[in-house]
Amino acid sequence: MMEPGTYRRGAGDVTWDGSVNARRIAGSVYRMGRREWLTEAGVRRVLDLRNPGENKARALDPRVRPDALEGIRVVNLPLEDAGNERFAAVAVPYMNHPSMYRLVCEEFPHRLREVFTELAAGEGGVVLHCSAGRDRTGLVASLLLALAGRGDEVLEQDALATRGINEWHRVSGYRHPHESHLPDGKLTPILASRAAALKEFMRWVGDPQEFLLRLGLSEATVQRLRQVVSQARRTPVLAANRRRRPGHWREASSGRACPPPGW
Repeated sequence: MMEPGTYRRGAGDVTWDGSVNARRIAGSVYRMGRREWLTEAGVRRVLDLRNPGENKARALDPRVRPDALEGIRVVNLPLEDAGNERFAAVAVPYMNHPSMYRLVCEEFPHRLREVFTELAAGEGGVVLHCSAGRDRTGLVASLLLALAGRGDEVLEQDALATRGINEWHRVSGYRHPHESHLPDGKLTPILASRAAALKEFMRWVGDPQEFLLRLGLSEATVQRLRQVVSQARRTPVLAANRRRRPGHWREASSGRACPPPGW
């Protein structure tokens, strides 16, 4: 097992303490990898897209103060249903490419409907995450960007998320069973493959508002969701080992580098 190193954030990444693959999607919605990597939260809601067996702490995760999540509502909304044979035949070993996005929409529209309904429901900032912050999060992020009129940023966000978790593999003290750090020469064709699949998916989606209505969202919910992703930027900052009013934004980060656990 390699020794932990320093995680190098990409340009535009949110510099929350302990965060991995964290950046703003649009409006008051942010994305990141596992929430267990954070040392303290500074938002009001966290939407966890992982399956129930995934959302738990690991041995290498940082210790978090018991009061760190006071005032924070964590909602677990998996994007898939266990036992779906069509999905299981394709998502091997798991959903790890945009070529599976359409399949998720076709097989689990009710799951996506739950996610977007929750995103539209609350006030304040919300952080959306899965395990890597790349694919399940990427599917939702792509649709949110399109709804915000920023569809031209979908490919860039995917590339940033893919590079972000690849960087994590470079420094993590945990050896992932299916992925490892890739040099640029090997990562570049993967990025190209992902971009091609994303373009095809977004062509299939078409008009994002009509697509969300076809998922079963009400017009009122879609309009509220549009407002959420169009809000003026207000970055929640996460600072470790500081007292704060639970569930509120911070104005500054300690900038402390956290030793990387594993994904």
